[in-house]
Amino acid sequence: MTHNLPSAAQTLFGPSPGKKKTGGVTRFGIAEWYGQCFEDLSVDRRKELSAVALEGRKRRCPFRAMNCNKPGGVCSIQRYSQGTESASITGPPVIVCPVRFEQNRVVLSWLAEIVGFELDTARVAREVSFLRNPQTGRPAGKVDLIVANDGSAQRWYGLEIQAVYFSGDAMDKEFRALRTHADPTLLFPVGTRRPDWRSSSAKRLMPQLSLKAPTLQRWNSKLAVAVDRPFFDALGGPSENPSQDINDGDIIWLVPELVNGELRRGHWEVLTLKESEEKLLSGDKVKRDAFEANLRSRLVPLVEA
Repeated sequence: MTHNLPSAAQTLFGPSPGKKKTGGVTRFGIAEWYGQCFEDLSVDRRKELSAVALEGRKRRCPFRAMNCNKPGGVCSIQRYSQGTESASITGPPVIVCPVRFEQNRVVLSWLAEIVGFELDTARVAREVSFLRNPQTGRPAGKVDLIVANDGSAQRWYGLEIQAVYFSGDAMDKEFRALRTHADPTLLFPVGTRRPDWRSSSAKRLMPQLSLKAPTLQRWNSKLAVAVDRPFFDALGGPSENPSQDINDGDIIWLVPELVNGELRRGHWEVLTLKESEEKLLSGDKVKRDAFEANLRSRLVPLVEA
């Protein structure tokens, strides 16, 4: 399956889902489902997966040797445009499940090569305890993945993986609609949702980097973070003069891309913790007039009549 799609920046920063734009209304719906491209699924297959999702049945994850632990099994979402006869895809896939980054260990081998590890001797560990609860002594925080030079772990690097959360209607609406949809054309999403870049970056990822990167730096190591290209574009995209010298910063940013169902290496660069925090907190401030106009439209009586 091949799509001639506009860039992530063009498609993801367009009107909010449900708003009018050139080509009609747009909403975010399923891109990949239980590891399969939604557009390639037959009507019967979509109905079958709808039943699996709604009934909460276990299904094997194709990206890791385990059962899918994502409720509903949606790996990625993308923007759909409403047409006169059927919906069409107008945006790149946006990864919403962190396990999707583990396809063929692309990100892990990429990091290993960047830091100079031999793939034949490199080792990997997952969810290594980083913090402990002072009352119980139990793990209170973990590093998602560790890549080591060999079994002695004399040199190693941490890796945090961050998928994007979405806000709005849950995917159950799509599953119920697809269970009875008999048309082989694409169904325009019945729910309204959008990637929540702010919650995924400033609220979720930034505290992880701020907590872990300085400690790893003191331990003469570094932290890497993997986000997909739409996420990175939402943070402002590549730096004007990106550095690929791992001694130039504290955090190695890895930005893989989904292309025709395959996770591929994309952009990478090294940033300091301060530069990373600025990227995660970036955003255009609204004008006061616009803010107060929006405020007035939302005000309701404090005391009900």
